[in-house]
Amino acid sequence: MRIGFIPLVDAAVLVAARELDFAAAEGVELELCRETSWSNIRDKVAFGLFEGAHMLAPMPIAMRLGLGSVAHEAVAPMVLNVNGNAISVSRELAGIMGPLRAPENGNATLQALTALGQGVRELHRQRGAPLTFGVPFPFSCHAYELRHCLAHAGLRTGREVEIVVVPPPLMVDALRAGKLDGFCVGEPWNSVAVDAELAEIVLPTARVWQFGAEKVLGLRQEWAESHRETLFALLRALYKAALWADRAENHVTLSEILAREPYLDLPAEIIERSLNGRLTLAPDGRQGLFEDFLVLHRKAATFPWRSYALWIYAQMVRAGQVEHSPERLAAVREAFRPDLYREALGPAGADLPNASEKVEGALAGETPVASSGGKMFLGPDAFFDGTVFDPNDLEDYLASVAPTGRGLLGD
Repeated sequence: MRIGFIPLVDAAVLVAARELDFAAAEGVELELCRETSWSNIRDKVAFGLFEGAHMLAPMPIAMRLGLGSVAHEAVAPMVLNVNGNAISVSRELAGIMGPLRAPENGNATLQALTALGQGVRELHRQRGAPLTFGVPFPFSCHAYELRHCLAHAGLRTGREVEIVVVPPPLMVDALRAGKLDGFCVGEPWNSVAVDAELAEIVLPTARVWQFGAEKVLGLRQEWAESHRETLFALLRALYKAALWADRAENHVTLSEILAREPYLDLPAEIIERSLNGRLTLAPDGRQGLFEDFLVLHRKAATFPWRSYALWIYAQMVRAGQVEHSPERLAAVREAFRPDLYREALGPAGADLPNASEKVEGALAGETPVASSGGKMFLGPDAFFDGTVFDPNDLEDYLASVAPTGRGLLGD
């Protein structure tokens, strides 16, 4: 199988499956193909150049809805990781914002967003022009979480801030060239910017939504249906690789593998930070320790909850990327596929949640839920502002939340 990926730490499960022979043990030969941009990933899956890919969680949804490209029936039968992103700002903006405490709890998160809002408004006043923030793709949790934060800070997209698309490996170069004032991106690129003394990390997105899907295994629906045994073998391999990769005692080895030239081609020490959740937040060495900064297996992290897809669709509506309709909602419901996950992993003895949807943001702490193994623990999964998303009350949710603004530039 040819699988596309972007050089990010959250490609870890795919890399571990390839390099540690989890895939080979299931009879699957993985060829991992490094790409620079998410649009390349999307198009090569859509037109059959890749059998599957490391995808942003919103990408299969956007593909089904025909957003940004010709419509294709894409599916996500597995989540590859939860969390793993952060919002970082230039040293100039950070200097205006002033020193921040590590946002390790809700109060510090709100303080960070207040400081961000004040800093952006002051720099906007000085320049007389909007600041520019980068995200990796228009249809990404980076974009939706950044919009959510900017709106909470009282900032207007298209007024005080413009949001532009920059591929993850190019974020640091764009910041160095003065083209960006900040960005929301996955690791290791926040840490690379900090080590280059170009940026400070303001907020891990695990403090925006404590347990949200970030990357998924994305495939064409036609391929998934016509190659079920190969797909199920791959899902078994990825499940075992995720279990191995999530264990702290394996993080040194995993970071050394990811550091190799075919993958991230960066120092292993930088990569290990995000695996352990211990980030260097600023060039002065200030540290932050974040529980669940990047989750690869525990707390049912690989399960493709349908409610993830519905929350993402709601953010697309809020951002003005699509108009809500019953037909679009039906298409979104077919994007994340817990049925394929169960069919592949149930016979292998995996502990599986009994439900396929849940109320997102409702778990304040670790909570037992019914599962095939008797009981598993999920959460916490709260949103920083206390909102909750019930997938059965989509219309009520959309009526209760403010639009997050248009103005995303680029593809």
